[in-house]
Amino acid sequence: MKLTIVAATGGIGRQILHQAIAAGHDVTAVVRNATQLSGAIRIVTADLAGPDPAALESAVAGADAVLSGLGPRSKPDAGIASRGTRAIVRAMQATGVRRIVVVSAAPVSTVASPGRPSPPRHDPGDGFLMRYLLSPMIKVALRPLYADLALMEDILRASGLDWTVVRPPRLTDKPLTGTYRTAYGQNLRRGLLISRADVAHLMLRVLEAPETIKQAIGIAN
Repeated sequence: MKLTIVAATGGIGRQILHQAIAAGHDVTAVVRNATQLSGAIRIVTADLAGPDPAALESAVAGADAVLSGLGPRSKPDAGIASRGTRAIVRAMQATGVRRIVVVSAAPVSTVASPGRPSPPRHDPGDGFLMRYLLSPMIKVALRPLYADLALMEDILRASGLDWTVVRPPRLTDKPLTGTYRTAYGQNLRRGLLISRADVAHLMLRVLEAPETIKQAIGIAN
């Protein structure tokens, strides 16, 4: 399969890249700093904070799917996910590429956005502790980051593309297991952690699962 991986040197993007290459996929990596990558892959340099439409169109043209590990890592990065994803969507629409899989975050299911001004107050998969203590604290502390991801999801829902959103909880650097729980449209009860490697594994796996199109998928250990 011909894949374009955006933010391929980030925590999840690097995991997608390594797993995709190991599986024999034809990979194009979109990165801000090309010196961080080497090997027999095609590399396109693009800064998703201020995207160049021509570079992105070149990166996605002819791809069977685009996988994006793009996301804000700290409060100053808020806005990168929505701006970058909007640019990726436009490049895909311009080149006729339809399939896209992105990473979001578990708390986003209850974050208001222009496209979802009245989300559920509680995610149906969250237990008592997450609903009433952990989730409210996390969302207050990281509100700009989750607002960015919620807007990113709005952009995908309005795009007309064949999108899938993966919503992990807290990420770890533990190794790939390939054994994790998933749920459509909700988080996982007692699902507090997941490795970046397992998130990448699911993002690649859903490419072979048409039932995941236009779905948000919760994932956790």
